[in-house]
Amino acid sequence: MQVVIDSCCATLAEVQKRGEDFWAEFELYAADILIGIVVDIALVGMLAPYVRLGKASSSTGLLGRFNRMAGALPSSVFEAERPGCRFTVQQRIGTYFYKGVLYGSVGFVCGIIGQGICNMIMNAKRSVKKTDEDIPVPPLIKSAALWGVFLAVSSNTRYQIINGLERVVEASPVAKGAPLVALAFTVGVRFANNIYGGMQFIDWARWSGVQ
Repeated sequence: MQVVIDSCCATLAEVQKRGEDFWAEFELYAADILIGIVVDIALVGMLAPYVRLGKASSSTGLLGRFNRMAGALPSSVFEAERPGCRFTVQQRIGTYFYKGVLYGSVGFVCGIIGQGICNMIMNAKRSVKKTDEDIPVPPLIKSAALWGVFLAVSSNTRYQIINGLERVVEASPVAKGAPLVALAFTVGVRFANNIYGGMQFIDWARWSGVQ
């Protein structure tokens, strides 16, 4: 659902932001959509609650201590507590920064792969037939860095808030009596978030000189 909603919303945002230049900049839109699909899968998966199996690492080394720390963090800032699984305020704050690093890394890697594929297609097209209407091929490393920063800062913050709002709605008496209310809220809030996120990314890309 996240991929479908985001792809549709991103398209609406791109059409609105790019205006008359949409078809001239279609290759940039295609690159954004391709990378966005991979990023969506990563975002939803990394924020999903998970069962902690087995015992924590007993290693006394730096890696062992880090693994124990990361394993004790909630999957998202507002993950609900349950028997045998409690979280402190410090752990919830730590989760925000920990997920930011993960999202930034995913965004950079996805940007390298997705933008790299699109750049190869754009260069191949220009080698066959070059016209005055061709837009400049986006810089690969700078584009990937933009995706990394955008996911770490903007996407991380927005999706953490959305997870918290969904938790509140799902726990409400109204949603428990009518589950469709929670579903409608999820679709609505993610729809609005993805339109805003898509428009914001274009602004960041233009401000940074990537697009």
